[in-house]
Amino acid sequence: MAELGPYLKKHTEALVKDVGIEAACELAGKSKATLGRYYSDAEEHQDRFMPIDAVASLEAAARYPHVTSALAELRGITLSYDDRGPNSPEGGVNSDVIALSQRFAMLMTEYGQSIEDGVITVNEAKRLLRETLALQHVLMDMKLHLEDEAT
Repeated sequence: MAELGPYLKKHTEALVKDVGIEAACELAGKSKATLGRYYSDAEEHQDRFMPIDAVASLEAAARYPHVTSALAELRGITLSYDDRGPNSPEGGVNSDVIALSQRFAMLMTEYGQSIEDGVITVNEAKRLLRETLALQHVLMDMKLHLEDEAT
């Protein structure tokens, strides 16, 4: 835990600053001093970490889930943000097939543009990843619709 401590404290500080110290105090139900101890790198505070319920409250108000993301990174897990909302029961499999073919075409277009010069840059890789994730979401919707029709 000793080597993980500073990493988690850095992300805890980023979370508090993202929300704002006053708002963080109110949301977490903690004082400024207590919140400061959670991300302090002072030796006497090295074993103090923010409780998970406080992290959840702050991340709900933050623009980014700093601590959750840090924990995921430590395990080699990738998080993705999906603002589409829950799966829609409308449309069914036929709509999914159309969406699937459109997303695949968009992925192939991105790939074609990315590989044109023989090198896929970091930004091009990020765009390909976004398209791949969008394709994955369409496949998940399709799977759920097929499961509904099978029962």
